[in-house]
Amino acid sequence: MTKQFHDHVLSDAALDQLFNEARSYNGWLDKDVSDEQLRAIYDLLKMAPTSANMQPVRLVWVKSDEAKARLADCASDGNKDKIKAAPVTAIVGYDIDFHEELPWLFPHTDAKSWFDGEESGRKEGAFRNSSLQGAYLMLAARALGLDCGPMSGFDNAAVDKAFFADEPRHRSNFICGIGYGDPSSIFERSPRPDFDRFNRIV
Repeated sequence: MTKQFHDHVLSDAALDQLFNEARSYNGWLDKDVSDEQLRAIYDLLKMAPTSANMQPVRLVWVKSDEAKARLADCASDGNKDKIKAAPVTAIVGYDIDFHEELPWLFPHTDAKSWFDGEESGRKEGAFRNSSLQGAYLMLAARALGLDCGPMSGFDNAAVDKAFFADEPRHRSNFICGIGYGDPSSIFERSPRPDFDRFNRIV
């Protein structure tokens, strides 16, 4: 079916792993995720596109029991146990001053000057592009055989204080559990809309 579009389309099995059969997990199998796997996730996500290659995402990989407890203290009641049980929970954050890195990340022109001055524009760009990079993180993890459980039920200010105190220009965006999902922790997949419901081709 997928081969009708292009010779380089991924196999149906790969598309199922990334999208069609992938789920957001609420519970995890007792199986470790190595530091090498986390590095591999990052090495994939960093290759995906951002505006002017700005790379604003700043990641904290929460693995230790102490760090899990600190993060759980910042989360809603429904997410506390998820954080404690996950082998890793990634804090997907962003650097408001990402533009300071642009001279080497985007050397083709003076891109840093585009973001000098008022920081409101930088916040918008940092949030949007770190959100993209967080999505790339989930796809990279799935591509490497891992499962994800993204979450937004937490106090951003508390997370920033607990994990970004030494980087006051960094802010949390969302968090995402990473590991090997427990199939018993999910319910039947919710409906997805057909193309014509929310799309127009003009």
